[in-house]
Amino acid sequence: MQAVSSGNDRPLVSTDVPARLDRLPWSRFHSLVVVALGTTWILDGLEVTLAGAVSGALKESPVLKFSNADVGMAGAAYIAGAVLGAVFFGWLTDRLGRKKLFTVTVLVYLAATAATAFSWNLWSFLIFRFLTGMGIGGEYTAINSTIQELIPARMRGWTDLVINGSFWVGAALGALGAIVLLDPAHIDPEHGWRLAFFIGAVLGLFILILRQWIPESPRWLISHGHPERAAAIVMDIERRAGFVPPPDEIHALTKLRPRPATPLDEVFRALFVVHRDRALVGLALMVSQAFFYNAIFFTYALILTDFYKVPSQAVGWFILPFAAGNFLGPLLIGRLFDTWGRRFMIAATYALSGLLLTGTGYLFWKDWLTAFQLTLCWSVVFFFASAAASSAYLTVSETFPVEMRALAIALFYAIGTGAGGIAGPWLFGILIDTGSRGSVFGGYLLGAALMLLAAFIAGRFAVRAERQPLETVARPLNAVD
Repeated sequence: MQAVSSGNDRPLVSTDVPARLDRLPWSRFHSLVVVALGTTWILDGLEVTLAGAVSGALKESPVLKFSNADVGMAGAAYIAGAVLGAVFFGWLTDRLGRKKLFTVTVLVYLAATAATAFSWNLWSFLIFRFLTGMGIGGEYTAINSTIQELIPARMRGWTDLVINGSFWVGAALGALGAIVLLDPAHIDPEHGWRLAFFIGAVLGLFILILRQWIPESPRWLISHGHPERAAAIVMDIERRAGFVPPPDEIHALTKLRPRPATPLDEVFRALFVVHRDRALVGLALMVSQAFFYNAIFFTYALILTDFYKVPSQAVGWFILPFAAGNFLGPLLIGRLFDTWGRRFMIAATYALSGLLLTGTGYLFWKDWLTAFQLTLCWSVVFFFASAAASSAYLTVSETFPVEMRALAIALFYAIGTGAGGIAGPWLFGILIDTGSRGSVFGGYLLGAALMLLAAFIAGRFAVRAERQPLETVARPLNAVD
């Protein structure tokens, strides 16, 4: 690596750091990155599952006395916090660095989820859920950008999908926690739902400790004028991986002019002018998967309790197979995104999700399924939908330049989740309150239509980013020829 003056106020940096990161073999360092950073999705899965699993206890609580609409509002508050947190913390992540922000955001989450346990009325619960969502939304932007920039290109797709799919490990933990803590034979449900929210706080402390060993992103350091620090970090990663570079090794160089911050007008021009096709794909994928997931999963417990009369303390048992299907999808077919390619696999998983949702919704409408059979159907639907949703985050995090990567993730997450994630739980809460299976089926058809539209857009415009260096997929804004 070298920096040379070019007669400009900012020096020109010529570096092989990105190429060196991409050629590394998988090592314990990469596994640490996956565990320490990927647990964000476990936390989100935990939070979403607990919100759904304890909904019955919240309705039966002598203190809170929630209605179905209140449960839907709580889900919407969490999503609203995630939207605003993603934008605010995403902007800071690109300006201040990945490491600072993935420390701050986990602290916000930890404090807010613990505070939720002390809620005394609807508004206090909504505020704490909003703040919890802010922490998780900020985590998404800081973590997605960091993982993309540290994982070798040839494994980036599968790794990212599996990490996003780990949401459902958190969902399983939340379901198991709800089974134990909401069982009136062991714990008063009024205390049980409060204790359930401490699970996330404990996990947050564990994650905070692990993250102390994760370095700042070398790619971010280079773009902000710290090439020496970036080179030192890569050397340390090579040492920790036990990798000895061949003496005659030659890498492609990345040339750019670092700057401390990228003007917002340049960011928006890149998003909506230079890369407008990519913006369309990102928006379509995010909106459709957010509506699909949040509408169905946030209100799944209500379907079981209202239509199938499943006791609230038993909801967790139904979530476990549902979570298994969701995690196994990215795990088993995620490698195809790196081999068969992004465009084909994204379009295929979105289309299959929409078609399977239509079929399952029809069977539910006709009342041809028991609660157990419905759960099995959802497990099949979300085997593909989980890979599809994970690919949305993969797409928006790898197809935009490093200087604006976190903010791009934040904006598409915010727009998509704001449109689909807030409206979905609210709409389905209303549809379930009607007591009409036909009304709920209408909601499922809307979700299916959005997924099929996203499949068409991805099949036409998605970037073929498989096994390509990030700098090739999205040229840095500061790059020079």
